[in-house]
Amino acid sequence: MPEGPTIKEFREQWIEFIHELQDKICEALEKVDGKAKFMEEKWERAEGGGGKTRVIANGNVFEKGGVNTSVVFGEVTDVMRKQLKIEGDEWFACGLSLVIHPSNPFVPTVHCNYRYFELYKNKEVVDRWFGGGTDLTPYYLFEEDAIHFHQTYKDACDKFDKTFYPLFKTECDDYFVNTHRNNERRGIGGIFYDHQKPNKERDLDFWMDFSNECGYAFIDAYIPIVEKRNAASFTKENKHWQEIRRGRYVEFNLVHDRGTIFGLKTNGRTESILMSLPPTVRFEYNYQPEKGTEEDKLLQVCLEPRQWIEISDLGN
Repeated sequence: MPEGPTIKEFREQWIEFIHELQDKICEALEKVDGKAKFMEEKWERAEGGGGKTRVIANGNVFEKGGVNTSVVFGEVTDVMRKQLKIEGDEWFACGLSLVIHPSNPFVPTVHCNYRYFELYKNKEVVDRWFGGGTDLTPYYLFEEDAIHFHQTYKDACDKFDKTFYPLFKTECDDYFVNTHRNNERRGIGGIFYDHQKPNKERDLDFWMDFSNECGYAFIDAYIPIVEKRNAASFTKENKHWQEIRRGRYVEFNLVHDRGTIFGLKTNGRTESILMSLPPTVRFEYNYQPEKGTEEDKLLQVCLEPRQWIEISDLGN
């Protein structure tokens, strides 16, 4: 076992980090909204553990959003073994997950998730891993915003390993995909990683520090974009396109997202799991934006992911 905190001590450190991150992100989002406040609901899970769901709605900026934390545990069921391909007797998971849906179509939706998982057999930890990431889903493409967002996460990754950003950026592009729609991406990506297991070179403290850096980078990556775009005027046609793209968001979350599947398969709290869904969406038969429009420009980068930071800069 790597040197450093015991597993029990580390779990407590991770839980504390996740709750502090929830507090800081909620403070930043409330400040930029200027009107709406998060409502908190604490909940308990019969099988073990619980969480804190915080929801913001009908604000100056945010139409709907949630910043949730959970600390849950229980027995490994047959459904979990089959769905998640894990073997063990018991499990523990703790993480933060957020999705924010702004009202203005020129302000992007954003998703963020950082988590830690343990698997036990005969009361001993037999496996553990980290996962997380943050990705951006704009409705209209502003290249400077995309560059700012990706640069923020490259800077965070580079403090630990200069191979992380290009690797996790690619994983993000390859994960948030509606494969049933000609491999159309949900948005313009960010970083995503999963099943990162501690070892002698990258121990528990390494992944704690990395998660901390990336978790708090959310504020620097997203809030300036909100401040820049929220005052823009928009039309009903802009709102129509936003709702079309929100439909794609719903499709991914309900069909493909592993976090949603994990929550539902482990008897998680349905209201907290589905808080990621936007308040209004459109599903129109075979809707295609007109070629050459701003809407089409966004669609094209969802079909063909870009390197928002010059290739020569990656890993430098």
